[in-house]
Amino acid sequence: MPLGRHAAIPLGEIALRASRSSGPGGQHANVTASRIEASFDVHASRALSEEQKRRVIARFGPRVVAVAQDERSQSRNREIALARLQRRLTSALSVRRPRKPTKPSRVAVEQRLERKRLQSARKRARRTPNDED
Repeated sequence: MPLGRHAAIPLGEIALRASRSSGPGGQHANVTASRIEASFDVHASRALSEEQKRRVIARFGPRVVAVAQDERSQSRNREIALARLQRRLTSALSVRRPRKPTKPSRVAVEQRLERKRLQSARKRARRTPNDED
């Protein structure tokens, strides 16, 4: 399973577990194990480097889990659970660029102050004459 440009994990490292789905569904839901839980043990992984493991653990903990019970079909739920797990791991491995602090331009500050002055004048004009300070 590819995780962006720099990592991929073999499907053998992902544990899949089937169980009965909750919610409505009648007799079919009561007898089929269509709910799929895909879990990935970060510590036991041989595919990820130590830095990548630290990143995933910081974001999701030592065990990343994705569950799918959206469809009636177990195979379709397996695909959905694996896609969700892939999305979570990819987002955990992505390196966020640090925010560069910025400040508003001089024109933006002047425009904001001018709007405040106009609003103040507008409200001042609404006052009754005896409310003047």
